[in-house]
Amino acid sequence: MKFFIDTADLAAIREIKAMGMCDGVTTNPSLMAKAGRKDTDALLKEICAVVQGPVSGEVTALDTDGMVAEGKRLAALDKHIVVKVPTTYEGLKAMAELAGAGIAVNATLVFSVNQALLVAKAGAAYVSPFVGRLDDVGEDGMQLIADIVEVYDNYGYETEVIVASVRHPMHVVDSALLGAHIATIPPEVIRKLVAHPLTDKGLAAFMADWEKLQGGGK
Repeated sequence: MKFFIDTADLAAIREIKAMGMCDGVTTNPSLMAKAGRKDTDALLKEICAVVQGPVSGEVTALDTDGMVAEGKRLAALDKHIVVKVPTTYEGLKAMAELAGAGIAVNATLVFSVNQALLVAKAGAAYVSPFVGRLDDVGEDGMQLIADIVEVYDNYGYETEVIVASVRHPMHVVDSALLGAHIATIPPEVIRKLVAHPLTDKGLAAFMADWEKLQGGGK
């Protein structure tokens, strides 16, 4: 299973990359704004230089022609750029055109199996179902992942499933159990994946015993 980091924070990306946990990055306009960088193209290039893997940059146009033009511009920034396109009627047309031009597309804002099936047929390289947002409205986000994985397996679609809107460690665990290809994870959730109170307790006990061995307990 691949881990993408859901952020535009370069420092966080470098830190997680150093742990060997960063196979790619996903960004969006909200994350770019949070990073406080107005030169978004330059930021995407910097992220690509660090990650050397798929980096999703999102279009902001709403019409097909605008999405295609923006997608081609983004793709020209770096060979690692993946163009994020919203799963709308206009977006599906843009996905097909971009994919036909050899540009990797990440179909974003997916909330149903129908949408996931359509984007795979349109040629998207990745599909991003938003599990956390479904959970927020009382739906079962992880069931959607299970259904998409099953449908893709049924027909041999090559579109990779990116579990998005990850809110807590169990989203990651469940994604792995269901066979999702990728989880895109905020830095704060990556840190939570590492933590366990018994690890902390055990380490404290080991260090206390080590201090005694060194004479620190006399």
